[in-house]
Amino acid sequence: MVSEEEIKRVAKLMKIEITDHKEYVEKVHKMIHYFGILDSAGVDEYDFLIRDIPLENLREDKHIEFNEKLIKRLKNYKENYVRAPKMI
Repeated sequence: MVSEEEIKRVAKLMKIEITDHKEYVEKVHKMIHYFGILDSAGVDEYDFLIRDIPLENLREDKHIEFNEKLIKRLKNYKENYVRAPKMI
């Protein structure tokens, strides 16, 4: 399925520093196994209801002018950028 070398290559492409590549190989194998379970769920045999709404029944798009700077209303706004939460 997925080898340790592939994990190293993808981590390098994504510029992510990983120390234990074997741990991620196991995680990726579990994810692929779970995708296999989802694929075998057999939802193709179900008919999903789709509501068709005529265009006449949709509201008209309207442009509403907003003069205030939205970026200044954000919680983690600092100078010219927004600080995002740390990713682990």
